[in-house]
Amino acid sequence: MELAVNWNPAQIFPSLESSEFKREFEGAVADLKALERDFPALTAHGADLTASLETLLTRMNALLEKQRLLVGYLTLFITTDSRNDAAQAKMSELETRLLPFSMLYTRFAAWVGRLEPSALNAALEANKPGGSEVVRSHAFFLDKTRLEAQHLMSVAEEDLATQLSLSGGSAWSKLHGNLTSQMMVNVNGESLPMTAVRNLARDEDEAVRKSAYTAELDAWKGVEVTLAAALNGIKGERAVLNARRGYTDSLEPALHMNNMDLETLEAMIGAVEDALPDFRRYFKAKARLLGKAALPWFDLFAPIGESKTQYDYPLACEFVIKQFGKFSNRMAEFAARAVDEGWMDVYPREGKIGGAFCMELRGDESRILLNHDSSLDSVMTLAHELGHAYHNLNLVMRTPLQQQIPMTLAETASTFCEAILSNAALEQAEGAERLYILETQLQGHAQIVVDILSRYYFETAVFGRRVERDLSPDEFSNLMLECQKRSYGDSLDPQALHPYMWAVKGHYYMAGLSFYNFPYTFGALFSLGLYAEYLREPELFRARYDDLLSSTGLEDAAPLAARFGMDIRSKSFWKSSLDVIISSIDEYEKISLGG
Repeated sequence: MELAVNWNPAQIFPSLESSEFKREFEGAVADLKALERDFPALTAHGADLTASLETLLTRMNALLEKQRLLVGYLTLFITTDSRNDAAQAKMSELETRLLPFSMLYTRFAAWVGRLEPSALNAALEANKPGGSEVVRSHAFFLDKTRLEAQHLMSVAEEDLATQLSLSGGSAWSKLHGNLTSQMMVNVNGESLPMTAVRNLARDEDEAVRKSAYTAELDAWKGVEVTLAAALNGIKGERAVLNARRGYTDSLEPALHMNNMDLETLEAMIGAVEDALPDFRRYFKAKARLLGKAALPWFDLFAPIGESKTQYDYPLACEFVIKQFGKFSNRMAEFAARAVDEGWMDVYPREGKIGGAFCMELRGDESRILLNHDSSLDSVMTLAHELGHAYHNLNLVMRTPLQQQIPMTLAETASTFCEAILSNAALEQAEGAERLYILETQLQGHAQIVVDILSRYYFETAVFGRRVERDLSPDEFSNLMLECQKRSYGDSLDPQALHPYMWAVKGHYYMAGLSFYNFPYTFGALFSLGLYAEYLREPELFRARYDDLLSSTGLEDAAPLAARFGMDIRSKSFWKSSLDVIISSIDEYEKISLGG
């Protein structure tokens, strides 16, 4: 059977013009209007608190389910063809007509923040008179909501901020996505989508890698003014709102959103900074293997060693499913289902966004965007995104409000699945094949630790400066270079860095989000800790793993980690995870020195 390589939106609705889609669209809008109408009575003084909470939670969850399906369906079109004006228009209409939901949520949060603790506690006591199981099961969500309420502006100000977001941060974010997905780059006389150009960074031919790198930088130079305006707009809006909401800085709300505290972040960053000399040993060893004194940016992803296998998409799927099966039959069967039912959009093409992602759609279904080539790295990406989908599977028993997992924990299953694949690949490999796999592993680890650290430094600096004024394209680029040098040190060629990584990474442009960087490091290192637990006690770990995934939206990161005996506020925990990577660096360096 030939595998599907493009999404089929007709699996969800027949078309954008179909009666089925229109009915679902209008139904969501009607449900929202009804909830808006009933909200004042449900939150009025004297109303039955438990009954009101139960009703509001139930109806909000139902609306979120409908919204997820509609947004997901439209995303299938927009992310694979940003020139689809009909889908873009319908998404804009959906965002506008469902905008009152965000405003209603703000009013809900303000109301919860005003509740007497004793009254709320009584509603949470499901086994006592006046209690509710629905309310009790949302205890963590309500607790987070109460904390959030402490940082709300007035209702009028929050409503205005929500209404303006569509022409502010969200508009700038769309601009970045549309512009970068439509960019065509001339590489040696051939016009290629930017996604395909960036894939050339893994080409075996140094001349191809260097030409692609040079052409890419030239292309970003051509759009730097537009993208600088977008980044200034997004970060400026976020900084103003964070200040008006009483946050000490723009990091504080990011920590709250990620269910972690500053002590945990500082412990992790401290351990990462301590490990930088080891990662620089890797970069220098790679340069040595390539016959260079220092590594230029265009060689960061250069293949090292030799793979006997070209992982075309069918073979990549076969390999992933087989290795998943060694951990869990349930995981393997789920991955096979995702492949068979065409949940993946596989190859890069004009108008398609770069990178990869997984999104929940409906029930236990997800959809995954890839930009696959035949490298082992692409196999790891497939495993990573299927890990997200498996995480979503284990969240099906939870409501949408309980599924609001922080990105720190959202990366748990995905990175764990990468560990399964990379360790499986290493088991039987020798010689040049083993070096190739070590290189693939360390490329990924270096990105998630060293490059993410540079992005964290960059965003911290941008917020600090953006409070005072707009930054020019040159200032963004120079700041990016400073942060890269701070993270990579002397291991990279200072004359061949990437000043436009601020333009490349869509994470900086996500409206309403800040610091979409350090959670990746958290997720990767946390998963390495989990994988070590799995190797120590495989059967016990398997029995607890799915429950862990299903609970990631029900408590903060520290107590969740404590279930597995992990103290994530301790620098030593993060060091132990980094030591796993460093052992691979030791082997890699030894090979580079002829050992």
